[in-house]
Amino acid sequence: MGAVVLQGCNGEYPQSALHPSSDFATRLDDLFTQIVWWAAGVFVIVEGALIYTIIRFRARPGAPRPKEVHGHIAMEIGWTLAPALILVAIAIPTIQTIFIVDRPTTDEDALVIEAIGRQWWWEFRYPELGIVTANEAHVPVGRTVDLRLRSADVLHSFWVPRLGGKRDLVPGHENQLWFKPDSVGVFWGQCAEYCGTAHALMGTRVIVDEPADFDAWVALNQGSAVALTDPQSRAGRGVFMANACVSCHAVRGSAAVGQFGPDLTHFGGRLTLGAGILENTRENVIRWLDSTQHIKPGSLMPDVELSDEQLEQLAAYLLALR
Repeated sequence: MGAVVLQGCNGEYPQSALHPSSDFATRLDDLFTQIVWWAAGVFVIVEGALIYTIIRFRARPGAPRPKEVHGHIAMEIGWTLAPALILVAIAIPTIQTIFIVDRPTTDEDALVIEAIGRQWWWEFRYPELGIVTANEAHVPVGRTVDLRLRSADVLHSFWVPRLGGKRDLVPGHENQLWFKPDSVGVFWGQCAEYCGTAHALMGTRVIVDEPADFDAWVALNQGSAVALTDPQSRAGRGVFMANACVSCHAVRGSAAVGQFGPDLTHFGGRLTLGAGILENTRENVIRWLDSTQHIKPGSLMPDVELSDEQLEQLAAYLLALR
């Protein structure tokens, strides 16, 4: 129990809805704070009256007896009217907030991103910019982001707690979520709807950049894969093209045009792999390629029999894709 409680002491707040970093999340936090204060007020009044009564009329020699009341119109009206007024005070801002966050954004300059949930990873498409990436979405600080949410298979739910409330992804239906980030940083997210074996390992990241850094990221990701110069990376490209990798993955500017798995065109520039479960390092890439099913049970990526040398070469190739 103590270990669970201490988890709340993490100063980074990786997935805390109580530390908002967007206008959407701030609205939810403000509403939550109002409701908490109303609940705290009711708690103090009720518990205060209870404690007073217990102490004042506790059993002891000469203790006073509480006055017995048989019917009291004013009290009946009071304890009926007071809760009703509290409910109204909570309902009005709640309904206002629901209408605000559920309507489509009116910001014509909003950055449109298509977020597609798949078993068990996220695909992000920027239709206005011609960019396709996976598991990590880059957005600029201070600009509205208009997420168009779809599912490619089963029910999913997109949730980045510090940026906004969760939204379900329903097959055959497009949902929407918009927010304007106000802080630069890396914000963790998670699929919040059970979607199968690897549901708990379906994470995501939203990386909020300064506008200049976002523009640089866009310029880099609009291009094709980089030209390889070192022998190991070139050998790794041969391994990639000679195996089943090309059937599932795309690398822009090459013969790999698969659509089933994540686009790997700029894989080397990502922070994580496996939908956020491992840091994107050489050692972890080799581990992932060698034992995907052990690291992420249920992953739809098949095991590919490769030698240690081929694993080294393939990892060098993937990390060179920036």
